[in-house]
Amino acid sequence: MAEAVDTIKSDEKGGVGQFVQETREELNRVSYPSREDVQGTTLIVIINVIFFAIFLFLVDWTWVYILQGIEWLVNKAVGV
Repeated sequence: MAEAVDTIKSDEKGGVGQFVQETREELNRVSYPSREDVQGTTLIVIINVIFFAIFLFLVDWTWVYILQGIEWLVNKAVGV
């Protein structure tokens, strides 16, 4: 990233053609992940989403249970 910033001079202005040329040159240097890499990381994301959904559901359910217990105790103590 620093190289790209260093090559741009603030006093230079290029046209659209220069922009397109530089964009094509930059895209030629891009490395794209393989299909197997994309499938593997997608699987990891899906598994993590399912895990955290279940985890947060259980945490929420536990807090509801705890708060209902506290409410019951307070009601018993007050005599309601």
